[in-house]
Amino acid sequence: MKTRTKLAIAVSAALWLIPLSQAVAGIDFSAGDWKVDVSGNVNAFYVGAGCDNGPNTAIIGGLACTGSDSSAVRNGLLPAALVFNATSRQGDYDVGVTIGLYPGINSSAAAGVNGAGLPAALQTPGIDARQAFFTFGDASWGTIKMGRDIGIFARDAILDDMTLLGVGSTGGNAAPGNTSLGRIGIGYIYTDWEPQITYTTPNYNGFNFTAGIFQPLSAVPGLALANYTKHDSPQVQAGISYAFGDPKNDSVTGKVWGDVVSQKLQASPADIASNPDGAARSFTGSAFDGGLKIGAGGFEGVLYGYSGSGVGTTGLYVLATSDLGRKRDSDGGYAQLSYKFDRVKLGVSYGESRLKLTSDEKALGASASDLVKTNKSGVGGIYFSLTKSITLVGEYINTKSTAFNGNSASEDTYAIGGIIFF
Repeated sequence: MKTRTKLAIAVSAALWLIPLSQAVAGIDFSAGDWKVDVSGNVNAFYVGAGCDNGPNTAIIGGLACTGSDSSAVRNGLLPAALVFNATSRQGDYDVGVTIGLYPGINSSAAAGVNGAGLPAALQTPGIDARQAFFTFGDASWGTIKMGRDIGIFARDAILDDMTLLGVGSTGGNAAPGNTSLGRIGIGYIYTDWEPQITYTTPNYNGFNFTAGIFQPLSAVPGLALANYTKHDSPQVQAGISYAFGDPKNDSVTGKVWGDVVSQKLQASPADIASNPDGAARSFTGSAFDGGLKIGAGGFEGVLYGYSGSGVGTTGLYVLATSDLGRKRDSDGGYAQLSYKFDRVKLGVSYGESRLKLTSDEKALGASASDLVKTNKSGVGGIYFSLTKSITLVGEYINTKSTAFNGNSASEDTYAIGGIIFF
């Protein structure tokens, strides 16, 4: 843990996942003109992590653990959840509101529910209120959403990640927070939950388009000398998808999608004063992605990839620039194959995320940089449906991080546990 960076700790503990009101049927009832749905999950896993304890393992942005081995009883990639969704038809509009509360089973530290955990006596978990939005629209023209919800860019990448029901890479196991990493930062950039105003079209023979404006994000401070915290324009995201096949009637089903994200980041007057001489005063960070999910018989495959400039790695605008504010390029992706028979699903996946040095960093000599070059992992999992609500899970995960100066760290992890949806 001593050679891990604040980035790995903060990002691994701050990861939040699917809007469960869209994932399960839940418990519903009517109250006046409203239909109310209550849904959620609870999960727990025993996780053992074997960490690198040798020399030359320090990596800025590395996601494999270092130091002593650890064991934990913790949440997986999903925290627990309790989601309230209410819908109604009022005049010519379908209206809805969603509020989602996401507690963990692990104790929170002073950093809060999205910081690293504090496994000590007399502690308590916190609640992450990540969802609060309302919608209005009609099947004839589409839906408008206003509030805080999951993003558009890289959303399908995480929703189709098989470790969603398990653990994947731990992101730090000695003091677990609300969630593990899964494949976040190791195959895709985290989609995140952001304040937004978005529009989604009706479904046109399988086609959907969504676009919106989002709260602009600051470049994560403290990870470079150049900070960018001024916002005078929104972040923009958009996505298009096409779903084909009917699971009840067709032998082959699937989905194709693509997304974009873009934002201008600027240095404030205070940032300019603290930035090194010659640092860029603004930059635009943008990325695009694409994926394919296809199922046939009991088999299901997923291929996903992304590429960006000035968006960083693991989270949006994390490690996005050099100290002089030059944009780092990044890319990555993952491949996944699973087979389901009876109540058992077997799955394997491999993915990696790559970060590139800028021209000014290369001029200083790549061999001097302990910045992360790649985070990659291989996952094997077995998922057993004990009942229609309970899934028991066993996973083995190997995570490896490498730096430009040759430093490396490898983590071997096994996880055993389960999750219940209602």
